[in-house]
Amino acid sequence: MALELIEITKRAGADTHIHPTSLVLPQGSFNVLLGTTLSGKTTLMQIMAGIQPPTSGRIRFNGRDVTHVAVQKRNVSMVYQQFINYPNFTVYDNIASPLKVAGMSKAEIDRRVMAAADLLRLRPMLKRRPSELSGGQQQRTAIARSIVKDSDLILLDEPLANLDYKLREELRDELPRLFAGRNAIVVYATTEPVEALLFGGNTATLHEGRVTQFGPTSSVYREPKDLTSAQVFSDPPINMTPVEKRGSQLQVFGGKTWPAGAAARGLNDGSYILAIRPHHVTPLPPEASTGELEGRVLVTELSGSESVIHLDVGGTTWVSQSHGIHPFEVGAHARLHVDIDRGLFFAANGERVS
Repeated sequence: MALELIEITKRAGADTHIHPTSLVLPQGSFNVLLGTTLSGKTTLMQIMAGIQPPTSGRIRFNGRDVTHVAVQKRNVSMVYQQFINYPNFTVYDNIASPLKVAGMSKAEIDRRVMAAADLLRLRPMLKRRPSELSGGQQQRTAIARSIVKDSDLILLDEPLANLDYKLREELRDELPRLFAGRNAIVVYATTEPVEALLFGGNTATLHEGRVTQFGPTSSVYREPKDLTSAQVFSDPPINMTPVEKRGSQLQVFGGKTWPAGAAARGLNDGSYILAIRPHHVTPLPPEASTGELEGRVLVTELSGSESVIHLDVGGTTWVSQSHGIHPFEVGAHARLHVDIDRGLFFAANGERVS
């Protein structure tokens, strides 16, 4: 069983919301749609569900063309970031609602509701109504309703976005476990790269209605095929600068010299764009090929065991993200170290060259 999108597009008048997109999502897979707000995640999910028809292209599910099959006739569940529950129903009845519509027996409904409630730790709340629940409990109820249906396709559209930090962390840990061992195809939309990395599975990076890359999450993160995919999959933003490779050296910032490093080994001499993620820019020199950055501190963010520093380097902002507390004064001069071996090199057109 697989969900196949074949050259799907979505247009509204002169605007194109989804450019030609082809994806294959296998049975039992956990898939992340990663992109900024308005990148096309929700539209693509609604096309997958049958809520919106594509302008062109085809959708196949388990070998069957379902392009024009209405959502009501598909075995699909969708959870939004808003807490969508029936306000006058108890938690039990909210979870049970799709099973009652399907005409299941009372005994089967009770068995499934209890199993979902146990998974999401909702059994003590089954007699309550949504107004008596916390935000996290309401979202758990919505997720339980999607699980209990045993849908072939489960779509989660930024379901944790409106929860507080503690609840987000808790549910991030639980979600992969909840869907493990099921035959459903799960699609999870998020703006946060850290969620994609935590969930694993597959990730599609989206930018302005285009899927720029799709594959195993770790591969998409470590081996972005173009600069856009690298930018989508980096938070804080990835650092970039034009460089000139000359033998074993890189010329940067109009004259400064850095070692070319292992990542540039095999590249022809010439002009490139060097991109380095913030956690490879640190106050302490790594045991690797190192370049130095010097500039004025614009912003410092200290949170627990992590430091984030924004540095103005000749009019360009570089970001460092490192373990430990590294106090820098805003406005002061600072020196940071760049792990060149971790650099990503791109051609002028944005295509990856190493």
